[in-house]
Amino acid sequence: MENFSCFESLKSAVSLSNGTKMPCLGFGTWQSLDGDEAYNAVLSALRLGYRHIDTATAYGNEKSVGRAIADFLKESSVKRSELFITTKLWNEEHGYENTQKAIERSLEKLGLDYVDLYLIHWPNPLKFRSWWQKANAESWKAMEEAYEAGKLKAIGLSNFCERHIDELLKTAKIKPMVNQIKVCPGQPQTELASYSRNLGMVVEGYSPLGTGGIFKNEEIRQIAEKYGHTIAQVCIRWSLQQNIVPLPKSVNPERIEENSKIFDFELSVEDMNRIANLRNLEIKPARNPDEAEF
Repeated sequence: MENFSCFESLKSAVSLSNGTKMPCLGFGTWQSLDGDEAYNAVLSALRLGYRHIDTATAYGNEKSVGRAIADFLKESSVKRSELFITTKLWNEEHGYENTQKAIERSLEKLGLDYVDLYLIHWPNPLKFRSWWQKANAESWKAMEEAYEAGKLKAIGLSNFCERHIDELLKTAKIKPMVNQIKVCPGQPQTELASYSRNLGMVVEGYSPLGTGGIFKNEEIRQIAEKYGHTIAQVCIRWSLQQNIVPLPKSVNPERIEENSKIFDFELSVEDMNRIANLRNLEIKPARNPDEAEF
């Protein structure tokens, strides 16, 4: 397995199981409002060198993300093939035909001929709770067909726990290439990450800064001062050194740039463990996909 600690820049990439290259640091757009906010955030990120953009049908901002991508490609010498764009299937759209239609809608909203990664956003939505295994299998079949048609360059999962993965593998012809889960200080999700990797998946980590409580923590403040970096940079670096592709989100251009400057230092093993075991961060536990509708 690749050692993400060796990556040197935003252009450094992780190899997925099918050979697709995924930039090692993504830009998240969850809770970025559709319209100027999402558009300006994505355009800023692309101008600052990010090449990996993560959105989803549920975020409601695919059109704005797509518009930013289109404008950036027009104003720069960057080619579409140099970008890595992710979107996701939402809970209301599971099932074979629903997924086929959802993929086409996302491509239309994004203004793209293909997306680089398409994920099932949640494994067990309320609408399909009584037959979630079959619904996921049908969605995956539609995704496999879109993958073979070149509309999706890679396919994977999001928020899938071990048993959800196992059920999908019973019928999948193409193995998932990614599992995107919540990973942040105090919530390393080590076992699930290892389980996913052992099945050939790259692990992405959304909300790498938790929900903000990390910035009130004295211990991580001291660690950040030790390395001469910000708390956010330390958190993102911590994810990367766990061989997890972090997806930090911001709508502030200064923060977007700050979050990308994580390649000039390395956390010690001791500090990595300290960060993993931080407590009292005022963060919610990683959500259980079986408990409620998300």
